[in-house]
Amino acid sequence: MIGNDIVDLALAKIQSNWKRVGYLDKIFTVSEKKLIQNSKNQEITVWELWSRKEAVYKIYNRLTNERVFNPLQIECFENSIFNKNEYGIIICKEKKYYTRTQINYNYIYSEAVCNIEDFYKIKSISKPKNIIKHNGIPSYLDEINFITKPISITHHGRFERIISI
Repeated sequence: MIGNDIVDLALAKIQSNWKRVGYLDKIFTVSEKKLIQNSKNQEITVWELWSRKEAVYKIYNRLTNERVFNPLQIECFENSIFNKNEYGIIICKEKKYYTRTQINYNYIYSEAVCNIEDFYKIKSISKPKNIIKHNGIPSYLDEINFITKPISITHHGRFERIISI
């Protein structure tokens, strides 16, 4: 299973006031808020954690068909605790997921998997013609092999990424 999420940092700066009273309390756990408070760049940390949570939610949604996003049930742990900053770990309802995140000046992009080995199987794909949605969850028909493959689609502002395994 895979999930991904991208945050256009310029658009997030315009659309969201993450510093307003109560905003962080609705989205982040106590330990995540400490990560944000102790960060050298709090805004980047907010969107990194958000992106990781969204990517994991897409997997959880695919596994359970539950369409309720409760970010407080998805907890990110600081990457440096695990695997020397290479992968982050997230716990969602007692299940462990793995994330990896790219951060640059324009965007933050996260991918999530259930099994760490699946990172090596992820392929970026251009927008397939044959997207199929079942309960809002996307897949596509691989016309060469005649099989349906799961995809994860993310877009925000100027950026879009579609991945498959």
